[in-house]
Amino acid sequence: MKIALLSLLLLCWSLQSTAKVSQQITLLTRDGQQNEIPLLENRFRIDHKVEKITLLFFRKHGDPAVVLVRPDGSKYNVNDALNNAEIEWFDELSYDLITIENPMPGPWQVVGSVLSDSRIMVLGEVTLQVEPLPKMLFRGETIKVTARILNDGKAVEVGQFRDVVNLHVDFISTNNSDYANFGAGTHNVTSFKDDGQGFDEKPLDGVFTGEFKLSFPAGEWQPEIYIETPILKRSVVQQPLVVHEPPFSYDLQLAADAEASHTLTIELDPNIVKPDTLLVQGKVYYPNNEEQMFTLDAVASEQRLLAIQNYDWGRYSVELSVFGSNVNGREFMATLPTYQFEIERPIEMVPEVIKPVIDLEQQQALAEKQRIEEQTMTTWLIVVLIIGGNLFVVVLGWLAIRIFVQKKPVRFKITVPFLQKKSKVPSNADESVENKVEKNGAKNDKSGEILNLSMSDD
Repeated sequence: MKIALLSLLLLCWSLQSTAKVSQQITLLTRDGQQNEIPLLENRFRIDHKVEKITLLFFRKHGDPAVVLVRPDGSKYNVNDALNNAEIEWFDELSYDLITIENPMPGPWQVVGSVLSDSRIMVLGEVTLQVEPLPKMLFRGETIKVTARILNDGKAVEVGQFRDVVNLHVDFISTNNSDYANFGAGTHNVTSFKDDGQGFDEKPLDGVFTGEFKLSFPAGEWQPEIYIETPILKRSVVQQPLVVHEPPFSYDLQLAADAEASHTLTIELDPNIVKPDTLLVQGKVYYPNNEEQMFTLDAVASEQRLLAIQNYDWGRYSVELSVFGSNVNGREFMATLPTYQFEIERPIEMVPEVIKPVIDLEQQQALAEKQRIEEQTMTTWLIVVLIIGGNLFVVVLGWLAIRIFVQKKPVRFKITVPFLQKKSKVPSNADESVENKVEKNGAKNDKSGEILNLSMSDD
């Protein structure tokens, strides 16, 4: 019952029991120095007509979940949600998100380590408002999106609400076969909070502001912007739009000699961008690892000329960022795909070897001579093989007859004249021995006489 839910009143009791009534959000009046809320403080009243209520309590990061005390004194804690179908309780690190069906009418109390500047927030009819995205887009462009979250038609100004809600941006392919993104599915583009970080303009103002880059393929897409919490989801699906290819083309003119520069011509598409508003800046990366920043001013021409120094062979890379207005008058900024080109390493010229010119008759004569020589060598080789083979057969036959028929061993007597021993010439010592024998009366063998074996007088 939404009407009854919208009539929900929050009542905060002071020490003098003076009631303060608020329709949606009421600041808790308690001593900021205390870690726990006293049992008789931080009360709120639920009207008897309310059929369902959603409560959001912010507390210190990592502290235990709060405890709810009903008007009859009974308590609800996070574990009661397991067995009670009328309670949904999401215990997160920094907040409790509680949904109660058919709540008991009367004054309720909350006990827990709630932050000193925390607010008890009762969620009514939560809606999401999103500014429509531009109709004419191209790949590489950076787009800004702005969204507001409303609670019963009013902006949510609770600071801690940023910890609960994220804004998500998806682009869903329309599966139009006329475009290149046919069957591309869903691209989760970005997600951000109302925290003043990144491109968010102001923190805690209830306005989600962010930027994202169209880095997915060109084609027809349907944007969906949504918020999602454990118990609710709100989304805005916008009309399909077309993401074009970047409206820029390139033409490279290489340097004619080592002293000249390369020229990169950037051609604009006047059907999408206004040439006189386009400013180009970027950086050139040279093969020798040098870098060069450049800026091309806005002129009425549909071309931009970029001079690139000639560092001989190697790879060159050019990063480009463009700023200007499209034909609809909307200002844009985009990062274009990196343009690269490569100059091949020159091949060193090797002097050509000049072959001697041979007369046809001489060539035929040389070929005939070579043929005759090869034929002659082949004939001699055949003759040598035949003679050698016959000799080998004869030797084998002779060996077989000698060994197996004659039963004689095979002996080879080789006489080498210069290895024979020479006869010894009689020396003087031998002659003296013979003379001594003759002196003693010995007879020579050749005389045939009998030896005198008698001893001398000496």
